[in-house]
Amino acid sequence: MGIRLPGLVHTKQIVHRIFSTPTTTNVPKGHCAVYVGETERKRHVIPLSYLNHPSFQDFLSKAEETFGFDHPTGGLTIPCREEAFTNLTHSLNCS
Repeated sequence: MGIRLPGLVHTKQIVHRIFSTPTTTNVPKGHCAVYVGETERKRHVIPLSYLNHPSFQDFLSKAEETFGFDHPTGGLTIPCREEAFTNLTHSLNCS
């Protein structure tokens, strides 16, 4: 009998995709670069620990629905308002 952790598998696929692209330059260890925005995308560097947070998983699900695992920038692209992303990362940083 095994325990299924779909969120963890999903996160592993995303992390694998992030580190298999050339966009990892100038990113500190334990962090990853993401591109955020609905039309114009801005690059942000976030701690990998954010990827497992339930609120951040909502952004990742939206990214998967929009792009699958073929992101136009080569890195992880999150199609949301930059303000919403910044608010979430700020609250995660403060917790």
